[in-house]
Amino acid sequence: MSYISVTREEKDAMLRATGASCIDDLFKDIPESIRLKGLPDLDSPLSEIEVEKKAGLAASGNMSLVPLLGAGSYLHHVPSVVDELCSRSEFYTAYTPYQPEVSQGTLTAIFEFQTMICELTGMEVANASMYDGATSLAESVLMAVRAKKRDRVIVSRAVHPHYRQVLRTYCDAGDVRYEEAAFENGTTQPGEIDRLMDETTGAVVTQSPNFFGLIEDTASLSAAAGRGGACSISVVTEAMSLGLLKPPGKCGADIVCGEAQSFGSYPGFGGPQLGFLAVRGDLMRKIPGRLVGRSVDTDGREAYVLTLQTREQHIRRERATSNICTNEGLMALRSVIYLSLLGPRLRELALLNHRLASRLRQGLIQAGMNPVWEGPFFNEFAMRCPDIDGFSARMKEMGYIPGLGLGEYYDEYSDCILFCVTEMLSPGEIDNIAAEAGRFFR
Repeated sequence: MSYISVTREEKDAMLRATGASCIDDLFKDIPESIRLKGLPDLDSPLSEIEVEKKAGLAASGNMSLVPLLGAGSYLHHVPSVVDELCSRSEFYTAYTPYQPEVSQGTLTAIFEFQTMICELTGMEVANASMYDGATSLAESVLMAVRAKKRDRVIVSRAVHPHYRQVLRTYCDAGDVRYEEAAFENGTTQPGEIDRLMDETTGAVVTQSPNFFGLIEDTASLSAAAGRGGACSISVVTEAMSLGLLKPPGKCGADIVCGEAQSFGSYPGFGGPQLGFLAVRGDLMRKIPGRLVGRSVDTDGREAYVLTLQTREQHIRRERATSNICTNEGLMALRSVIYLSLLGPRLRELALLNHRLASRLRQGLIQAGMNPVWEGPFFNEFAMRCPDIDGFSARMKEMGYIPGLGLGEYYDEYSDCILFCVTEMLSPGEIDNIAAEAGRFFR
């Protein structure tokens, strides 16, 4: 919990209650010779992030590693109140709210989550939450091909590789034909979508910011999907970008899905994650999972209920819309608490992420590294590195988890590193990294 000091009036009341005239009277039994004279030589005030870093380092006795790695899982600062409120037993023990009369708190939180996701994505309807971003994309594609009664999906190769792997598995089991669209200069081109489109295509999947951190032209890509009669699906793996970029729903996307882990949750060694899925109003009855709605009870009081529950547990068998059977409720609650605190300043925080990333990118350029692509990006960018192993080892020695080597997923970029910067890196740390890069490549 955050420390909240007492007021002057509260201090005076406590002194009166103890019979002391001043605080020094409370220490009169301590010999004068061993009393501390004045305040110790303290450092200048620190932010909450800096205090947590310093305390964590002292507690562990080890070097605290700060990631330069993103690629779908991001370390953002989580205010202490998020952990404190989510640690309450009624939240930890709550499960799927089948009985609304005893689940009003859980239902309210889910309703707020849906509302916030709609506002951030520019969509009309959002469900109660999904397992993670990858399965959220897979469910989005299955929903789109059902709605369009077509059996083919086009997926940009700039979509997160893990998401594409999961989607291919779903498509194989669901008899959906999967095809990838090439990217050019790091982004997906509408002309490539037009070239691949045919009358059997039910969905077109793009990601913005894409896997390389570059911002796609979602409006043009959505228009290309629409020309072919397909649903435009926009994936977001770094939800913090929604605080700065134009919402995908305002750019013509029919479905917006992805990962909301950045809002109040930690990377956590890969989980748990928090998927989200939002759609246009006419797809509401096709959406998997649950929808929580607001109504009134028999006494006219505000009440929340599960409005739609289109899942396999309703014995729909082959007509079931998905296998989603729970709602990541605790993770959704974390995001609601986080956004209730930082929502009004989300644009400012997202802009800080971009500025810090731009600072490191420019510093690495001055150090002798070359950017792989030009163009607008959010908090991730790719740089060419002639000695990835050596540079990564040096970053670990300095206390940083190095960026991702792109060669693991893209053979043609085996000499490239994907860097990520969030508000967890200070300007001083960024400058130190750039300076060390300069010495390394000199």
